[in-house]
Amino acid sequence: SLVPIEAGQTIRLNSIFFETESSILEQESMPELERMVKIMNDHTSLKIEISGHTDEVGSSNDNFKLSEARALAVFDNLVGRGLPKGRIVAKGYGETKPVASNETDEGRRLNRRVEFTILKK
Repeated sequence: SLVPIEAGQTIRLNSIFFETESSILEQESMPELERMVKIMNDHTSLKIEISGHTDEVGSSNDNFKLSEARALAVFDNLVGRGLPKGRIVAKGYGETKPVASNETDEGRRLNRRVEFTILKK
């Protein structure tokens, strides 16, 4: 279960996985995407932003492109499951919003993430 749904709330999608250095969703991501569809269908006025983030390994430009491609992959999957495009925005942030140090493997792992932010309740 998720935290209460409030505008501005950002929730990390811990079970969204991609092939290495790719925007191809792994099969293990499908249950989490199903949960997202259920939440969106249960709360039909919700509008969200899907945000992709990377660690700082590699070039900033490549990281931005990868984060954007991953956010779009999630967007495309949700729309493909019947959610209206107008309720979802996809945005890549690259390495610009770290949540941990990029000096350790664990920190870099935490920085490679997909989140959703509630724009409108």
